[in-house]
Amino acid sequence: MTQRTWRIGLTGGIGSGKSTVAGFLARRGAAIIDADAISRSLTAPGGRAMADIAHTFGAAMLSPDGAMDRQAMRERIFRDPKAKRQLEQIVHPLVSQITAEQAQAAVQNGHRVLVFDVPLLVESGERWRKQVDRVIVVDCDTETQKQRVLARSGLASEEVERIMVQQASRSQRLACADAVFVNQGLSFDDLDARVAQLAADFGL
Repeated sequence: MTQRTWRIGLTGGIGSGKSTVAGFLARRGAAIIDADAISRSLTAPGGRAMADIAHTFGAAMLSPDGAMDRQAMRERIFRDPKAKRQLEQIVHPLVSQITAEQAQAAVQNGHRVLVFDVPLLVESGERWRKQVDRVIVVDCDTETQKQRVLARSGLASEEVERIMVQQASRSQRLACADAVFVNQGLSFDDLDARVAQLAADFGL
């Protein structure tokens, strides 16, 4: 009998520990398809989205090396919601294309569990939800999120709060979850043990 391929959507707010969970799953043999990493590659110097970004937004949104100036774009989007839609119209189709290519390659290489690491899975509505069999949410309270991001990023407190407000709320993420990892007050070993329990359900 042919073994089925599981397609798992993994999401969580900034600072939730989603990337840590993805790492634990990768160690057990899952193929991780990181939508944020794909998006960053598209907006890096020479990235496939950069010509359209430069044409749409102008040189003010470019850093000296030709990448998208992420800080300038965050400020632009905060001031102008239309800019967010314009950027999404450029980047999202390319992310979808590369995601599909990476998923196909993973299956061809023998992976039977594909984990789509998508920070904005809930915010995307049905675009992502209909592509996966299960949605896993990594969760913690908002103050923990904020303190983790402040500790690692060097961003100002107001900037972190602005990013969090633009993401789905904690309750919205939990409402979409088929499984939840509460990543708060746990050691790495404790979190890894919980991930292992779920991974076994998918044959990892």
